[in-house]
Amino acid sequence: MPFQTPTTIKRALTSVHTHEYVLPAIQREFVWRPEQIARLFDSLMLNYPIGSFLFWKVDRESVRKYRFYDFVLHYHQKDAPHCPVLEVPGDTGVTAVLDGQQRLTALNIGLRGSHAVKEPRKRWSNPAAFPTKRLYLNLLADADDNEEGMQYDFRFLTEARAQVRDENQFWFPVPKIMDMEAGSDLFEYLHDNDLTQSKSTYRTLDRLHTVVHKDGLIAYFLEESQDLDKVLNIFIRTNSGGTVLSYSDLLLSIATAQWDKLDARKEIHGLVDDLNNTRFGFSFSKDFVLKAGLMLADIGSVGFKVTNFNRQNMAILEDRWSGIARALRMAVQLAADFGFSGATLSSDSSLLPIAYYLYVTERSSSYLTAGGDAAVDRERIRGWLIRSLLKSGVWGSGVDTFLTALRDAIRQQGAGGFPISEIESVMVKRGKNPRFDEEEIEDLLDSRYQDRRTFALLSLLFPFLDLKNEFHVDHVFPRSRFSEAKLQKAGVSEADITAHRERVDRLANLQLLEGLVNMGKSAKLPLAWARDQFPDEDRRNGYLERHDLEGLPEQITSFLDFYDARRERLHARLQDVLSTSR
Repeated sequence: MPFQTPTTIKRALTSVHTHEYVLPAIQREFVWRPEQIARLFDSLMLNYPIGSFLFWKVDRESVRKYRFYDFVLHYHQKDAPHCPVLEVPGDTGVTAVLDGQQRLTALNIGLRGSHAVKEPRKRWSNPAAFPTKRLYLNLLADADDNEEGMQYDFRFLTEARAQVRDENQFWFPVPKIMDMEAGSDLFEYLHDNDLTQSKSTYRTLDRLHTVVHKDGLIAYFLEESQDLDKVLNIFIRTNSGGTVLSYSDLLLSIATAQWDKLDARKEIHGLVDDLNNTRFGFSFSKDFVLKAGLMLADIGSVGFKVTNFNRQNMAILEDRWSGIARALRMAVQLAADFGFSGATLSSDSSLLPIAYYLYVTERSSSYLTAGGDAAVDRERIRGWLIRSLLKSGVWGSGVDTFLTALRDAIRQQGAGGFPISEIESVMVKRGKNPRFDEEEIEDLLDSRYQDRRTFALLSLLFPFLDLKNEFHVDHVFPRSRFSEAKLQKAGVSEADITAHRERVDRLANLQLLEGLVNMGKSAKLPLAWARDQFPDEDRRNGYLERHDLEGLPEQITSFLDFYDARRERLHARLQDVLSTSR
């Protein structure tokens, strides 16, 4: 594996563009943030080392044996987050990048492409939430003071933002440097933009040109062996020494390299995307799908061990993939039907026993909506899922061995319905007793608005809600009315203000309210809102009774009495439901 003569960034990116440089299937996705790309360019400008690269020379006889991917050029967090599949002609060799993908992709995006990530506080479904940005360099000022010690002001900007110009900013589009010649081209650009009055602008632009076109900054080793096992071992040793790749990334790489008929990378990432787009959205990772694959395919223990990812096991996983993917989609759809989303599902692993049950019993998609026994079975699953999420420690340490034991219990039960008794027996043996004592119930009654268990708890207490619609955890008495100043103005005594503020976010002041209704509720006092929402007194009283909201006071000065009374009612309801929801 000899060290090669370093090449320039321009020549390296030309090789990327012509598909001489490609990504092997064992590589993961591009994960760098815009700030990391900017920092890489700053390091180059400062002549800091950026590390060596490791390339693999794949000859034309071997090319047809493997899958390859192209480098990301126009990254879009929603629409184009993955490396595109590349069809490599069988009559040519390629150079596959084993180490350095993130850096080369960052250079590719910065000098040839664009980057689009979701803007804060904008909805994922809003196309305007993902503005296209390109890399620019401010020619008139150094970078602002920053913890990274960056000296050059590289930023990803929209075209409109880059047009803003004053005495301290002129944004040069970094990709333009790729087609510029040294000397005259640079001076002509500065002259045309009235930037020749300062020598620093020319020095900055010339330095960027030198970095891209002249300096041999891509230093690399070249591995020429055609033995995939050797290459895979090199790849793992190269990438497992630090935190650049997670362990699951490496295991996904192994699986990707060993599937024969399906494209493991495409299948796994595609399934993750599908699961996360279910109903109101989830946040599953490829780790979740990999663990699900191990569990549903009955492969060893449900743990990320290299021995679980051998060729024989990966062949089993590939053969069963269609059924595994279907069961996972159904399990996530069930969770969505129960009202869960990424914001409220406190443990992804809790869905794996459900997915395994759906897989081994070969449930079809009709199970999700069928009545009769299927409806009863779904309710058993719902009750167990919620209680397991509410019980502290169930999905904490030792989850892999716990999942393996649950898998054995479900497999032995067969097709007789979701085996709660057998599952709970496993839980007891592993110190995860599903029963709730009085101290635990008291703890649940003090659950707070920010606690991810709160949605599950309220859905258990009020099971009549159709959670296929979007429901929010809502404050009965609006939180915005509980500032010290507003409480004083409302007539709350000084002695009671602290008690009001301590209780506003706790369970007895929380309810589940349909999303659109909640947005219209605004900051109204609850009784006034109920009268507006339900002018008919009988309907209003029925609503208040179902939601344990009887005795709603007119004013916030009676909040503590209402809170204590509702907490007592919820206490009785919770004791009852936890003893019967099996």
